[in-house]
Amino acid sequence: MLSKSDLVELTAFRRDLHRRPEISGEEAETAQTIVAALRDLNPTEVLTDIGGHGVAAIFDSGVDGPTVLFRAELDALPIPEETGVAWASEIAGKGHLCGHDGHMTMLLALGRLVARNPVASGRIVLMFQPAEEDGSGARAVVADPAFAKLAPDWAFAIHNEPGRAFGHVSTRAGLINCASQGLAIQLTGKTAHAAEPEAGRSPALAMAALIPALGQLGTGGALDESFRLVTITHAVLGEPTFGIAPALATIYATIRAADDSAMDEMVQSARRLATNAADQSGLAVSFADHDVFAASINDATAAKVAQDAMTTIGVSHSEAGLPMRASEDFGVFGWGAKAAMLCLGPGEDYAALHNPDYDFPDDLIPIGAAIFERIARDLLG
Repeated sequence: MLSKSDLVELTAFRRDLHRRPEISGEEAETAQTIVAALRDLNPTEVLTDIGGHGVAAIFDSGVDGPTVLFRAELDALPIPEETGVAWASEIAGKGHLCGHDGHMTMLLALGRLVARNPVASGRIVLMFQPAEEDGSGARAVVADPAFAKLAPDWAFAIHNEPGRAFGHVSTRAGLINCASQGLAIQLTGKTAHAAEPEAGRSPALAMAALIPALGQLGTGGALDESFRLVTITHAVLGEPTFGIAPALATIYATIRAADDSAMDEMVQSARRLATNAADQSGLAVSFADHDVFAASINDATAAKVAQDAMTTIGVSHSEAGLPMRASEDFGVFGWGAKAAMLCLGPGEDYAALHNPDYDFPDDLIPIGAAIFERIARDLLG
């Protein structure tokens, strides 16, 4: 159990992280701060620079048994903070507005508990993952040769999710977060004088036809296995002038689906639509993929382990609010381990994630740490 002094120190640590946010791929200082905090816990080994700035602390019992990984995220968001708290971001235009500072602190709290009372068998891995916000981090971590040394059998994560009662957890077997991907489409023709548009090749008509066609690939609906959604998030044609018939059009589409294979099919369909529209207008077309997130799907056994652990320690839980349209790259850890994501409520009327007025509630730290510890004890003794 965490002491009062633990909670004071952990709260101060979380607020220090909050002051120094770093966005995806730039988490060098945050990683160094985590490594320094881990030294006091005397883990068996600390691995650094995994998949970028990733850090993993291994607590090995020395007795054969499974490896259980608990994940938190290092990165913040490129959004200015407007909370007004004393520990607000000191970095202009950047803020921990998704709670990753709190998630990291929960993992360090678990580390304190395990350091004082080691598990009886197997290994615990505290995984501090980079670049969650753009979907690249988990893939980079799992692809890193160093990850083979971790080879978790189980993987668990907690993400705070506003809209749920304080301390209540939503989880379930099956889909938690949708797969998603940003697809940038560029159509290129030839400029002409606005008085002689026929002398050029404008992408205007192709763009006008393509936007609704992309939308028809996925119109939302019930969040079941057939869920598909395409959202046009950005579109620009030519330059803001009256004298030029344009040559360039750009469309950004965010594509979502309930599983990875459906995502792949939708992306290919979107590319075909754009290619056909370009061919019909004599245009060149190019594509760029961004923010590629795998679906986060809870293993049934892992979900049951988490649910039983929460029941044991009296944390209320249900399947309320699940699955979610929003994406989370934790699902990648489920490719090689039995994995489960838990959604921990900071309050039903709490500020939304990715909003400038969001700040992680420190009172969630001991709740998250207690859930993680109970899972660890149930699996490893």
